[in-house]
Amino acid sequence: MAATPTPDALPGLAVLEQTPIIIEKIVWSANDEQMHWKPSMDRWSIGEVLAHLADVEVLGFRERIQKMIEKNNPVLEPYDQNAAYAAGKYSSGKAREYLKVFCHERDRSLSMLRYVPAHAVARIGQHGKIGQISIGQLMHEWAFHDLGHIRQIAELFRSRAFYPAIGPFQQFYTIKP
Repeated sequence: MAATPTPDALPGLAVLEQTPIIIEKIVWSANDEQMHWKPSMDRWSIGEVLAHLADVEVLGFRERIQKMIEKNNPVLEPYDQNAAYAAGKYSSGKAREYLKVFCHERDRSLSMLRYVPAHAVARIGQHGKIGQISIGQLMHEWAFHDLGHIRQIAELFRSRAFYPAIGPFQQFYTIKP
């Protein structure tokens, strides 16, 4: 059972702690075909989502927070997931390896975040695309981002692993992998 967040915890920290566990439980029984299945050429597979999570963990979240803690109002480079995807950065490996990398990087992020005082949520940086952001806003976005990808992974898995075999029950569901 997870510890109850303390009032001085950073926003979203409890979600960040649980995300790797939830994802591992969802895909525990998935086979390689299910992990790499794409509903269409312009959509991501579970493996690609995991590669994205591993990449954005460092570049989109942890490094930005570190910069905002270490410097006053630093410039924060935009993170372009579409460019990374187009360059093949998310599709060049195995899904379970991406999951391991993501879990490792999340552990590193949580270790860093445990030393960030709650009052640091007001520290700011200048995002190259959207302007001024605070650590508090970035923490909320991080948790929101995690939950969106948990939902995406669950939908991809259920659409490939179970939906094809439910026969006449398909009439009761609309899948959106």
